[in-house]
Amino acid sequence: MSLSRRGLLAAGGAVGALAVTAAQTGAANAAPASGRGRGRVRTGFDRLAADGYSLLRGEKVGIVTNPTGITSDVRHIVDVMHPDDRVDLVAVFGPEHGFRGTAQAGGSEGRYDDPATGLPVYDTYLKSGQPLADVFTASGVDTVVFDIQDAGARFYTYIWTLYDCMEAAALAGKRFVVLDRPNPVTGRAALGPVLDPAFGTFVGRREIAQAHGMTVTELALLFNAEFFAERPVDLRIVKMSGWRRSDFFDATGLPWVPPSPNMPTPDTALVYSGTCLFEGTNLSEGRGTTRPFELLGAEGVDRRWAAAANALDLPGVAFREAYFAPTFSKFQGKTVGGVQLHVHDREVFDPVRTGIALLVTAKRTWSGFAWRSDNWIDKLTGNTRVRTMIDAGADTDEVVGAWAEDLAAFRAVRRRYLQYR
Repeated sequence: MSLSRRGLLAAGGAVGALAVTAAQTGAANAAPASGRGRGRVRTGFDRLAADGYSLLRGEKVGIVTNPTGITSDVRHIVDVMHPDDRVDLVAVFGPEHGFRGTAQAGGSEGRYDDPATGLPVYDTYLKSGQPLADVFTASGVDTVVFDIQDAGARFYTYIWTLYDCMEAAALAGKRFVVLDRPNPVTGRAALGPVLDPAFGTFVGRREIAQAHGMTVTELALLFNAEFFAERPVDLRIVKMSGWRRSDFFDATGLPWVPPSPNMPTPDTALVYSGTCLFEGTNLSEGRGTTRPFELLGAEGVDRRWAAAANALDLPGVAFREAYFAPTFSKFQGKTVGGVQLHVHDREVFDPVRTGIALLVTAKRTWSGFAWRSDNWIDKLTGNTRVRTMIDAGADTDEVVGAWAEDLAAFRAVRRRYLQYR
């Protein structure tokens, strides 16, 4: 497969200091605080590279990554590692959207040789279990490394790529290393409904909250202990330094690279765990606009929706009557009406509660409202309760209250695996 049309990043290096934590539970460890500003947070990769890749010494290494796998000076980690004699990088594994990020939602780049490095790139998208283990075996790697920027929501598929790759690495007898990056919307709290395993899909394999409030290394520790207890992978994590649970992405000093085509900014991630629920409806979730997941609407929606949403006086957010014409996806080329979310106080903003409130008010103010015919909303929320309660006329507080017990139980489990304060 040719990648000649794709922009390729130049090779380079990284700086930092290594801190490796074996796969274990225990009390949270404080990350060093060195003040706010550019460069305060060092990623897991930066620390691994600064230590001369000692954790990977003597191993044939494959890495699961995408365009977000960059150093603080925006060089791609594959381009950095490939020419470095201290690490034997032999393969790359691409997730949804691909290693170089050229595919839209629901797509990948397939199997090809990377033109920049000559490395074989294997496709992991929609592969799991033994078929994915066979890919790892065929690649000849000893250790699989994972380094992808997450967005903090259960239905963002990279954390399930992590889950699937951990399971496959255990089946193939490979060691697994997870390099940490910030949760861009903080790691302060878990929010929203917890998935019922009966609704498990690639947008939610297991029982975690809709906004999980964890980093990828913390999730890896949870997955290994809670879901892979009978056959855990040989897991190592490399933590960040300088990150605090209260940090939004702009406090880290790190550059933002869109982890997928419709996640252009950290502002998108801030609302995504709530407004992505509109993928389960016949309204546009803003794909095909410059503000995906901040713009929502459909033909026939008018100012009454924004008025009803604003009347709820939800904390930290206001809603503007908006009109837009998506360039692709739902309502392509048509002008639709709806709302734009404007988050004015992100410290108190609750994205999941806001998403539920918008579903409730959309149904009440627009007669054309409908769920997707495949009940995709149940896969996104992880159960039938949100859909059936809204259909029965429940208000926002009633819907949110229905998941309180499950969420409290998840929060108790989650605390065991938190690595930062």
